[in-house]
Amino acid sequence: MSDTGLDDTHAKLKRAGELMIPLDQYPHLPYWFTLRQAIAEMQTSEFNIRGRKSLPRVVLVFDEKYRLLGLVRRRDLLRGLEPSFLANPTVQADKDLLDLQLAGAFDDHSFERVVSGIRERAERPVRDIMLPINATADYDDNIMKLIYVMVSHNLHLLPVLKDGSVVGVVRTVDVFDEVAQLVL
Repeated sequence: MSDTGLDDTHAKLKRAGELMIPLDQYPHLPYWFTLRQAIAEMQTSEFNIRGRKSLPRVVLVFDEKYRLLGLVRRRDLLRGLEPSFLANPTVQADKDLLDLQLAGAFDDHSFERVVSGIRERAERPVRDIMLPINATADYDDNIMKLIYVMVSHNLHLLPVLKDGSVVGVVRTVDVFDEVAQLVL
């Protein structure tokens, strides 16, 4: 035990490199891959972190030189599969029109047409729906800096850089688990 009452494993604040999931274990793909391929990547990825299984919420997107371009969340993929008439109904007046379109678009008679449309939109490249990277962490950043960046940018995942290259990701769940060990 140290003077703080913590055992030696918590005598210093953990760093991003200690908390991250290495890039080779996290789903990522090139920007020209399709939404379908991104969905497949998410569906087949699973991590085992400290004895708990976890599924990814995000796929990282890279260019041909393996530079990080952006990310795609599950909800971005779902939004990318929406028919155009569902995109951004903005005013209440649109609600009645939307309700009429939905009633006819998703009945049993139009199932094949709906599925066909989803499959067609699933062939779009992920670059069409990816989000830019708003923040990153350095491999040596301590947990307090990770918390600050995640909270101030409202992020649940930070790419971790070492010598300018992405080497992994830190998720809020992993940061929270570490904080819980310090607090409880």
